[in-house]
Amino acid sequence: MKSTKAVLAALAVAVAGLAAQPAVAANVKITPLGSHDGEFCIFDRAMVFEDPDGTRILYDAGATVRGPDDPRLGKIDAVLLSHVHWDHLGNKHQPKPNAGACGKPDLSVKVSPNSNSVNIVMAKKAKFLLGAEMQSFFAHKIKSLGGDPGLVVTVRFGAMAKVGGVKVASVPAVHTNGLLPEFLDKGHGEALAANGLTAYVGPAGGYVVQFTNGLSVYLSGDTGITAEQDLVVRKVYKANLAVINIGDVFTTGPTEAAYVINEMVKPNAVIPSHANQATTKDGKLVPGTRTDIFIKAVKVPAHIPLSGKTMEFDGTGKCVAGC
Repeated sequence: MKSTKAVLAALAVAVAGLAAQPAVAANVKITPLGSHDGEFCIFDRAMVFEDPDGTRILYDAGATVRGPDDPRLGKIDAVLLSHVHWDHLGNKHQPKPNAGACGKPDLSVKVSPNSNSVNIVMAKKAKFLLGAEMQSFFAHKIKSLGGDPGLVVTVRFGAMAKVGGVKVASVPAVHTNGLLPEFLDKGHGEALAANGLTAYVGPAGGYVVQFTNGLSVYLSGDTGITAEQDLVVRKVYKANLAVINIGDVFTTGPTEAAYVINEMVKPNAVIPSHANQATTKDGKLVPGTRTDIFIKAVKVPAHIPLSGKTMEFDGTGKCVAGC
């Protein structure tokens, strides 16, 4: 009897010891939502980030999310928009999966003047996180459509918002931010179009998103090289994973983006984005593409964002599944 009691006591102590150990942090899931399943195509920008606490954030819906009914979206708690160019805001989208070619998707469903992003925010009743003067425009837009303007959340440089357990900080980007006339009412839109102008809604931006498992992700938006990538993104927010544009001409090209990763942000891993070309064929990297050049130039693991393929990252920025 004494022996049995001793064994039970020992088991109780062991169980208590296990319970006292800190829980192992789960992973953040990142799912690219591109135009063609299993590929990285010309207009692919959108990604869904899912925190271990279940919070789901959509970044730059653009033209490859097929509206709010796209089954890949699921629950969306917040939408991030880096700037209002059509390929990030979304003036059109595909009618069905894989429509058109990877280098020239069929984007025949027009959604302006509302925008793909606004339609998703309203349908999902998601928070819409915005900087610059974008928030006043979109609050007015959503209200005019019968939605709740309170969904729009201002996150300007130096500020931080919270969605579930996820923290979102706005960081500078060096880029333009002109809204096409087609997103405006007829009178203002026609006047701007007649003069070859867009509606300026303040500076473009990027984000750093801090997840509950310790992962800190830099979302560059569209940007050139800027000192804030070192001074703010690395030193203040300590980003250990980066999603960076490599499209060239309008933003950093692959060589410049590699410099940003190697010498300024210095994350533990990177996901190239906004390549502005068909980058893969049958899910395999096409040699000589911007992504190929970028991957060869960076000093950290680079993971290609294949549409619909979920990658999982631990709190240090290491990909532990799906890469």
